[in-house]
Amino acid sequence: MFRLPFLFIITGIIGFVFFQVSSILTLTDWINQGLRGPTGWFHTHLFILGWATMLAMGAVYQLINVILQTKIYSEKLGYIHYVVFTVGLCGLLYGFWTVKTTWIGLFAILTMVGIFLFAWNMGVTLFQAKKWDAITISAALAVLYLVLTAILGLAMGMNFYKGYWNSYHDHFFGAHIWLGTVGWFGLLITGFSYKMLPMFYLSHNYRERLQKVTLVIWNLAVLFGAAAFLFGGGHWFVMFAVFLLTIAIVTYNLHLLQIKKHRVKRNPGKGIIWSVYASQALLVFAVCLILYFLFFPEQLLASRSVLLIGWIYLGGWVSFTILCYASKIVPFLWWTHKYGKFAGKPGTLLMADMLDEKKVHWGLLFVASFLLILFAGITFDMEMIIAVSGTAFSLSSILYIILIGRVFAR
Repeated sequence: MFRLPFLFIITGIIGFVFFQVSSILTLTDWINQGLRGPTGWFHTHLFILGWATMLAMGAVYQLINVILQTKIYSEKLGYIHYVVFTVGLCGLLYGFWTVKTTWIGLFAILTMVGIFLFAWNMGVTLFQAKKWDAITISAALAVLYLVLTAILGLAMGMNFYKGYWNSYHDHFFGAHIWLGTVGWFGLLITGFSYKMLPMFYLSHNYRERLQKVTLVIWNLAVLFGAAAFLFGGGHWFVMFAVFLLTIAIVTYNLHLLQIKKHRVKRNPGKGIIWSVYASQALLVFAVCLILYFLFFPEQLLASRSVLLIGWIYLGGWVSFTILCYASKIVPFLWWTHKYGKFAGKPGTLLMADMLDEKKVHWGLLFVASFLLILFAGITFDMEMIIAVSGTAFSLSSILYIILIGRVFAR
């Protein structure tokens, strides 16, 4: 079973390096060109699907066993999903790079089929287990929102090819982004954090009520936001969705503090500590965002605002949290796969020896620092700062992911 998660995780790491290298070669100039163009589509989908989603799928295949204490519905279907999704994504990225609408439309279908296979595998696994709590419901809804995101993406791809519904393209675009970022990634990270953080903090006897509160409010934000984009609700409807999301982020962070308060282990690992910092930073940003847009509501959907919000949410929370969790997930998987059967025997490598925690700390510190400078450059539209900090961010990210990848040589 370990081989299937490894396939996705290693492919995701390759996608992450590819994204960072392509950003360095262009001095992150694609950021200033905006998201709505071939270059922006290529880099965005490489980052979201080739890195974050690819690695997230691998983590889901492994963590679902830990959560449910059962095997997935079909390991064979998982391998088929990997092949279909990877081929579809490669073709889709080629279509964006070469601006070939036929490729975009056809390989969007293949990518969506891969996502459907993943959703079916996870859905059957969850329903057969019949274990419903905030963790499993979050995972199920996250996968559902991923499917809806794929359907809207396919609709836009087919529209490029045939022009069936040009008047609805912008509506699909907004809902596509909202469902994918807030729905898929948001619920997946929060849901799995309810399992990951207590496991590494060794927390016990904490209240779980805020898990349910966060789940309900986060889903309301997803649904209200998607409806606002699909039906053209305007700035104030989108603002209300952002307000609901902010409340959910507040309750989520309060629950993280509860988990931390009831910990037995003082040091859960640098990656886990940094992941909590990332969630707290997201909370500060979300509150500041609400206050700013109350005075300047017309700026909410401006291209520069969308770009900054997207980078802070996806790069500053989603991707950074994945990088944090990777420092725990990858060593755990590889140690269990290679040394698990020799546990307790003399000379067996300990899991604590798989990765240098000090290097993890410094790696994440550099990544976070350059990200903050990049955010400042985007905020004030300073091309030189964007180029320098973006390049430094990419270099530090590559060095960090190499550190994680070296686990496989242990």
